[in-house]
Amino acid sequence: MFDILLNGFVTLFVILDPFGLVPLFLALTPGASSTERSAIALRASIISFAILALFGLTGLALLEVLGITLGAFRIAGGLFLFWIGFELVFERRSERKQKSASQAVEDTDGHDVAAFPLAIPLMAGPGAISAVILLSGNLPGVVGTAALLGVIFVAVAATFAFLAVAHQLDRFLGVTSRAVISRLLGVLLAALAVQFVADGAAVLVRSGGFAAGATG
Repeated sequence: MFDILLNGFVTLFVILDPFGLVPLFLALTPGASSTERSAIALRASIISFAILALFGLTGLALLEVLGITLGAFRIAGGLFLFWIGFELVFERRSERKQKSASQAVEDTDGHDVAAFPLAIPLMAGPGAISAVILLSGNLPGVVGTAALLGVIFVAVAATFAFLAVAHQLDRFLGVTSRAVISRLLGVLLAALAVQFVADGAAVLVRSGGFAAGATG
């Protein structure tokens, strides 16, 4: 189980991308004090944890209702996570996130940036939701559910820790260091995504899913 939890944490941490989130967080909180930024980061972390935990607990049931097998979802989710890894390597994801942050900065009245766009979709976005559903499929039972919630909590807590010291971290890392780290994490995520696809294909082969689809 340790390997599953470690892979799940690494996958979720890379998708949350706290290194890339730091400059966006600073852009969303112009003029805020360190205390105010910490409060915003805490609210965003609580909201994103609640959303990810909800999908982690109910995601498999939703797939069953929709008639989607876990093997098929592993392949689809793996391909989706691979695309996120591709975006990280070529910095396309940071550009897309920057657009969401810019829109929120232009209209800060009427909503809390902790909820949108920080918690949704920058933290608890489609990639993170897909990752927790994939992880939940490998952690059945009460112990597995507790472990799943623990992984989500640790990943979100680590992201909160980065955001809480965002100003200092941004000055320490700089643009070049953040770009290098994001690219390395993107390669790692792409490799994990390929493993998800391979596992899903193996499940479908064993269950005759491919053969059934071909004859249908």
